[in-house]
Amino acid sequence: MERQATYGEVLAVKEFRALWGGQALSLLGDQLSRVALSVLVFERTESPLATASVYALTYLPPIIGGPLLAGLADRYARRRIMVVCDLLRAVMVAAMAVPGTSFATLCALVFCVVLLSAPFSAARAALLPELLEGDRYVAGSALQNMTNQAAQMLGFAVGGALIMGMGPYRALALDAATFMASALILMSGIRRRPAPLRGDAGRSSMWTMTRAGARMVFGDPRLRILVLFAWLCGFYVLPEGIATPYAATLTDDPHQISFVAGLLMGAMPTGTVVGAFLFSRYVSPSKRLRVMGWMAMLTCAPLIACAMRPPLAVVLVLWFISGVGGAYQLAANAAFVQCVPAERRGQAFGLVQSGLLAVQGIGILVGGAAAAELGPEPVVALAGAAGLFVAATLAMLWTESRKEIIMRVRTGAVA
Repeated sequence: MERQATYGEVLAVKEFRALWGGQALSLLGDQLSRVALSVLVFERTESPLATASVYALTYLPPIIGGPLLAGLADRYARRRIMVVCDLLRAVMVAAMAVPGTSFATLCALVFCVVLLSAPFSAARAALLPELLEGDRYVAGSALQNMTNQAAQMLGFAVGGALIMGMGPYRALALDAATFMASALILMSGIRRRPAPLRGDAGRSSMWTMTRAGARMVFGDPRLRILVLFAWLCGFYVLPEGIATPYAATLTDDPHQISFVAGLLMGAMPTGTVVGAFLFSRYVSPSKRLRVMGWMAMLTCAPLIACAMRPPLAVVLVLWFISGVGGAYQLAANAAFVQCVPAERRGQAFGLVQSGLLAVQGIGILVGGAAAAELGPEPVVALAGAAGLFVAATLAMLWTESRKEIIMRVRTGAVA
């Protein structure tokens, strides 16, 4: 019988608590700032395309520099990478919080802040298997996933209400403070470790490391399918990017748009928190991999019903159910880490994360342009239909290649 680690075992590890706490703080501030930027731009322009374009800036930078910068998490000590990235982001977000900052400067700062998330996320993801072994890694990954979604839930839902009272600039200042606090927690709670790559491997150029990582990830058919499962989120995250114009169709009171948008943005993360808890607590590791395809389809299917233009309460339920299905990402991540060498995990995770953010940004940008012509409701429904088709295709491919990965997860073997 497969043994499942408990959350208590995971939280007993001091270094994991520091990694987890720093993540929670910075993510909460991030989601608050995303609502602030979305509302600020929509108030100025009343344009779904402009709103989606700025929101997409929080996803698109990894296309340009993310894959290259992720390799830093293998070349240098991972704790140092995370601390430096947090401090730099704190300074830049603080600059965004200055009233009167030009729109072009604001966009440039957003771009740079998100670009730094690539090496930070790669270092954090690669460090986690060093802190937690065996099924503790799975439980820790689940806890981080739930924290990520909970931060989105609170940052989006509560953020809409807070911004009505404190304004977008103070919200950005609060985000800067969370980055600073995260850096302090990481410095005090995680011990120093040497750089993963040493000798000639550590002196390779960033371009050489990126190409080697891409060959490793995309040259393995099993890893390719897992990566495509991760990138499926480009379809079901699209509604968040047009949540503000969608909210405008659900209320006649302009003052309530930011609050309704916050509720919409928080619906999917809330569902994912519930789904991740149930998925990790009551489903065995191997069974998670068997039902992963069905869960992926569940993320997209409910969105199709938005074509009927249901009221707010129904939309929230549909988006919540979609979020529950998103818990399949937990199984995909656990399988991925079992198949990647420890000294290459930074680059591998960085490539996947960069692509993940990129497809979300592209999806949101395309969705915003389409919503300007068709309206938000049909665009969400079309995204759901397209995503369902892709998810069904991946589910069939996954059925043919999952056996060896299931065995790896059962035995805890790594590449």
